Amino acid sequence: ALGSHGSCTTEVEKETQEKMSVIQQNFQKNREVVLSQLLSLVCDIKPEIHVNYRING
Repeated sequence: ALGSHGSCTTEVEKETQEKMSVIQQNFQKNREVVLSQLLSLVCDIKPEIHVNYRING
């Protein structure tokens, strides 16, 4: 019973490391695209009057 617990723990750790590796690869692959999109959204400012704004309140 004790040996099976250790092997389960090792298996879970292995799966966790594999998942972390995939996440890190996806992060590196998509990092530039995401940063570019985020910066374009933040920097692309188009001032406009809000629809509820009334000049002669």
